[in-house]
Amino acid sequence: MDLVDLVENPLDGTRISYRVFGEGARPDAPAVVLVHGTALTQAIWRGFGWVRELQATHRVITLDLRGHGRSDKPYDEDSYDQALFVGDVLTVMEAVGVERAHYIGYSLGARVGFEIGYSHPGRLASLVTLGGSPRTGGQGIFDATFFPGVIDTIVARGMQAFVDRWAEHLGHPLDSATALALLANDPQALAAYMRKTEEDPGVPAHALSTLPMPLLMVAGTEDHIRVRAAARMQSYRPTTPVRLLDGATHGRTPRHPDALPTIREWLAAQSG
Repeated sequence: MDLVDLVENPLDGTRISYRVFGEGARPDAPAVVLVHGTALTQAIWRGFGWVRELQATHRVITLDLRGHGRSDKPYDEDSYDQALFVGDVLTVMEAVGVERAHYIGYSLGARVGFEIGYSHPGRLASLVTLGGSPRTGGQGIFDATFFPGVIDTIVARGMQAFVDRWAEHLGHPLDSATALALLANDPQALAAYMRKTEEDPGVPAHALSTLPMPLLMVAGTEDHIRVRAAARMQSYRPTTPVRLLDGATHGRTPRHPDALPTIREWLAAQSG
């Protein structure tokens, strides 16, 4: 049975929503933690088929990071410090009795994964990033990811305008699962998160070469910012494998037909 619950992050009292799947999976296999991207929720992992595939072999944990989904949505920008995001994930792991897990993060989830790998390396059996980077990218990163003026649009006109403008910028409608997840956001909380995240200094460069866990970076060939981030990561840590998904933009990365098979193969290799 799916576990749907809330747990309180002890660092600041923010309540975090999570679910657990695959209780009948191999007991000796490390759990898999799936963490969504900006303005999305844990529901994407079921919507795009990840939970269905992975729960056959692993216990799968999904969660809504603060400011997203069914988790609390504070309006204070300082509530979106990376240390608090890390606390969200580790609090959920503690709540379900998981000491160490394979971590798979998309976009924001990938950035949080790098932070956990840096600050709590013993908690990760491996780290997989989808469209991710050890640094958010600085001022203007959300304009580059979505469309120019995205934060002002969210604040002034709300989430429907965000969805409409992003679809116009992409040149095609968003899939229904993504659109529904975006529309469920609280505009004020999302804007606070974005403003704080643009100040994020990232994981120190000197620490990237010493991350001890196996690391795989996956990016779409049309997600140029993250392709460059993967190349930079390889300059710090040459053994890091990078898988490029042909034709995928940043938004399409987790549902590219080669994304999930790539991760299944990776997890099998880690278990092998």
